[in-house]
Amino acid sequence: MDARLNLFADATAGKVFKHLMTAGKVLQDSSLPAATQELVSLRVSQINGCAACVDMHTKEAAAADETPVRLNLVAAWREATVFTEAERAALELAEAGTRVADAAGGVGDTVWAAAAQHYDDEQLTALVLLVSFMNLANRINVITRQPSGDYQAGRAH
Repeated sequence: MDARLNLFADATAGKVFKHLMTAGKVLQDSSLPAATQELVSLRVSQINGCAACVDMHTKEAAAADETPVRLNLVAAWREATVFTEAERAALELAEAGTRVADAAGGVGDTVWAAAAQHYDDEQLTALVLLVSFMNLANRINVITRQPSGDYQAGRAH
């Protein structure tokens, strides 16, 4: 598959991506656990069908010693026993925040309360921003049909 746009060669995209990468670094350096960040990024990307981000976050998580079993079960996290209660709450918030168009009420109070049981305000802020950031990145990649498969861990981080 060929990309519709070469976002790395476009001056406007370059200016925007510079700021997005800075924002991504701030999130990466937040107190939200790194494993949770990769699991959430992967799940949001799976929901949105963003192959480029699924490729990236699977490889980044594996490079950070995430197990193949957990990576393979992210798509079915509700039935999987390999995630902590905190990770499950983060994944549920990520799904609700990604599927806002599918849910008339948006992110429900029960989903929010579950996340708030496991994360402090700083971590919740990082989680909300990460879900939003990933949805933005997914949409850019899906709209422009960015190819996947050749990402190397560490390239974007």
